[in-house]
Amino acid sequence: MTGSGDRDSSQANARDAFNEALSLEVGYDFERAKKIYRALRNDQKNAALLHHVKNRLNEIDELIAEKRIYERIHRNAKRVLNEIGIDISQHPALMEILMAADAIDFERATALFIPLKTDYIERCLEIVPREMRFDPGPNAFGTGATPPFLKRCDNDELRPASKDEFLQIVAEAGRHEDVVKIFSLPVATERSIRGVDVAQMMEKGFRGLKMTASCYMDDDEAGFLTGKDHWLDGTSLVTSLGVMTSMIDPFLRSVRLGNNLLLLDLTIAGVSGPQSPEALLTQIHAQILFMMVLAQTLSPGVTCIHGGIPDVVGPDGDLSYSSPSQPLLNAAMARLNLWVTGFPSAQSGGSTSLKEVGRAAIEESERSRNTLREYGVHIVRHAMGALGSLNFFSLEKFIEDCKAERLAHKRLRETTSSFGILPLYFPADDETFEGIREIADKGNPKYADHTLKNVDAFIKWEEVINTAARKTKHYPELDDNVSGFDAAIL
Repeated sequence: MTGSGDRDSSQANARDAFNEALSLEVGYDFERAKKIYRALRNDQKNAALLHHVKNRLNEIDELIAEKRIYERIHRNAKRVLNEIGIDISQHPALMEILMAADAIDFERATALFIPLKTDYIERCLEIVPREMRFDPGPNAFGTGATPPFLKRCDNDELRPASKDEFLQIVAEAGRHEDVVKIFSLPVATERSIRGVDVAQMMEKGFRGLKMTASCYMDDDEAGFLTGKDHWLDGTSLVTSLGVMTSMIDPFLRSVRLGNNLLLLDLTIAGVSGPQSPEALLTQIHAQILFMMVLAQTLSPGVTCIHGGIPDVVGPDGDLSYSSPSQPLLNAAMARLNLWVTGFPSAQSGGSTSLKEVGRAAIEESERSRNTLREYGVHIVRHAMGALGSLNFFSLEKFIEDCKAERLAHKRLRETTSSFGILPLYFPADDETFEGIREIADKGNPKYADHTLKNVDAFIKWEEVINTAARKTKHYPELDDNVSGFDAAIL
């Protein structure tokens, strides 16, 4: 006969095992978590716990399959660098650096561009730091990076910010440091204001992690960022598997200075990259990896933040931060790094295509942030204050976004969960590598058969997620992911 003490002990052991499995999920070790859940399902007689166990088993295979896609993205991105290459042949400075390092695979005769040796890629990626100094932690939301215009509440004039206006923005960012975890350069300033002056204003008014772009500074001014753990130098070099000529010198200078590098890639689906989600992330990842390889070649051990920011267009063909696919794609890119590579990462989200400050824009921005938070990300820029798909910055909206974010934090503190990691149902594309090669060969995504085959890929992905939400109580529908709040301006 089993006594109550034995039953209590057995139930306590089961709860401990369940919590261990949840911890394994948080560490993205889904295979080991699955073994524990299966054992609990077979032995557990506690109805309440058994319900949670069955929920996790219903989703754990989806998570295992999703992680395998991210692992394939990482493999295929390295294949892109080795079997397709990056078009640097017309850029002697880059060719000389890589040839001196014996990095180029001259035996890869079928490559379209300049291929890198596989073992060299691996050696360079191995020394990229996985720890980020002054790391704000997971789900760290903040401001954007340089919308060209300031939207003013008192008139319709669109132009860069004056010094007084920028100082006001800095002061507000400082007042909201409890929810603003990265203060990226929020808006362009008048030409009379030097880039280093802008950075110094940000330095005085905001204590946390900051980002600017030293490409707007001269050689002496760019050194302002050197040795500062709380600053990131936003830079880029590669797009559409080719090099942006104007960025070569600023990129190499930032690397040689040893600045903390935020390596940016804003490839747009169907415009400058593939249309399928997997192929788009693979190309972006390859381009970021190339920048990492080059950075580690010149300055081994330099900090590199993976700033792959996949973008989508709306029905009108313009960049759309109102699309539900925008945060989904950025969450997937974050998961690639959180689950597989270990690289610190920065994404984009929390913005909107709407141009006017109002309830619709603020709720759309909150919906985007909450979607990213539900799936788990690292650093997210553009999350407060941006409008018009990053064309405008509004201080008025920034303040309201911070209020909404503060309420979201309060709601999370009051909520406990035993739901584990939510699957993203990331769509697989078994023709990813061939699609990227076809696009590279034809020179434009719109000429590729691969693009036509995937024209509805994002719509189908959204449908899968909404279907899962209707079946599973704890899964959020894309249109319902807002907490609701009373904003003063609405």
